[in-house]
Amino acid sequence: MKIKDQPSLLPVLGIGTAILLVAGNMIGSGVFKKITPMSSALMNGHLILVAWIVAGFITMLGAFTFASLATTTKEAGGQFQYFKNVFGDFFGFIYGWSFFTVISTASIASIAYVFAESLVNLFHLSALFQGYAQYNIMGVIFPFQNGMVKLVAISTLVILTLFNIRGVQGGGWLSNIVTTAKIIGIFLLIYVGLTYTGSLHVESVISSPIQTGQTGEILQMSAFFTAMLGAFWAYDGWVNITNMASEFKDPTKNIPRAIIIGTAITMFLYVLVNYAYLQVLSPADFAHLSTQNGNIAAVEVAKITMGSLGITIVSLLIMVSTFGATQASTMSAARVYYQMSKEGYFFKPFAKVHAQYHTPHISLIGQMIWASLLIVSGSFDELTDMLIFAAFIFYAMGAIAVIRLKREGKLYFTFGYPIVPLLFLLCCSVIVVNAIYSRPFESLTGLGLMFMGVPFYYYFKYTKLGDKS
Repeated sequence: MKIKDQPSLLPVLGIGTAILLVAGNMIGSGVFKKITPMSSALMNGHLILVAWIVAGFITMLGAFTFASLATTTKEAGGQFQYFKNVFGDFFGFIYGWSFFTVISTASIASIAYVFAESLVNLFHLSALFQGYAQYNIMGVIFPFQNGMVKLVAISTLVILTLFNIRGVQGGGWLSNIVTTAKIIGIFLLIYVGLTYTGSLHVESVISSPIQTGQTGEILQMSAFFTAMLGAFWAYDGWVNITNMASEFKDPTKNIPRAIIIGTAITMFLYVLVNYAYLQVLSPADFAHLSTQNGNIAAVEVAKITMGSLGITIVSLLIMVSTFGATQASTMSAARVYYQMSKEGYFFKPFAKVHAQYHTPHISLIGQMIWASLLIVSGSFDELTDMLIFAAFIFYAMGAIAVIRLKREGKLYFTFGYPIVPLLFLLCCSVIVVNAIYSRPFESLTGLGLMFMGVPFYYYFKYTKLGDKS
């Protein structure tokens, strides 16, 4: 059956689902644990909050920038569609390839992994494959380490994939319910933190003395941007809704609104809950937690403020939150590969739409398989560092796309032009440079995966030309 004769995706989702889907994509694991590495880098409560605020401000700049781009098309595919239309097929494909190999699937794998960790710890599930834990590939990949966690994470992806194949409306309702539940849970953490009346405990930690002079200032600035990488991981996901444009009612109006409102709500929650954390534990306490495997900031705060009941509540909250974020990402990301394949720039089966459920079922399955391989092969932090670096390269290109379209007279509605896209472009450039400086291995790995797409581009282009002839 030719693609044009196939069933199509259906525009059935409304603005309420769109807003909750933005928040659902963003609120995953980072809000509960990223304050620990940020504390290790900064060791100052005020700077930690400033890092969350600045990262949120930059994210809002991105939300306004991509809200402008979202007014240009009703097609699925999000950034793939924008970059292809503005910069040509090659750059659009490189984004789509990077989205599949690193940006999207690494995010899904990472969040599913944290969900699995929470479930395994909460229910004290037995370890698996311990006898093979030291087996490795080139001393880098340890596929059998944390075997039970990996098995649960992969099983979760399989279940969510099968669920999303059965219809976008069901996926939307599930995302709405779970996102509402985790927002309520975050408000509970905010409440117990702000009403905590005990004394602030300070854990003794060994840290490097703050350097003075020009070199010290450079190191401090780099530490601040490195700390913000943790916040950016927590904020990431706001743009994913654009991938599903063809399944929303009136997408050129509702998607820009949803991006801005959903991002603003999430930023408010993140800053407030981290302020609440710091009313219970000091940055030194959180820095100490970062040296202990398995300890999560929100769980420690709940233990102090609510006792053993708090540990159970927050553990369940983290499970719900990461499950919901995995669901939202799984549902939205697969539409990119579907759109790429539909236009001849990805494997042909990914363009198929289920005859009964009107979902891109092959795209969902392919995404699940690759994300599962990433779960087996890499750790949470390595995946997220690769993700943030790659994502901000393309966020910067989004700002350039807005500027280019506006100068060519092809973009009629923009948010805060030219200040917003220019500021966002500057911020993205600084973040990318700092990521290369502070995380060279992860950054180069991300670049390597991106450039691996070049021969595939020419393969798909040749195949596409062959089909036309």
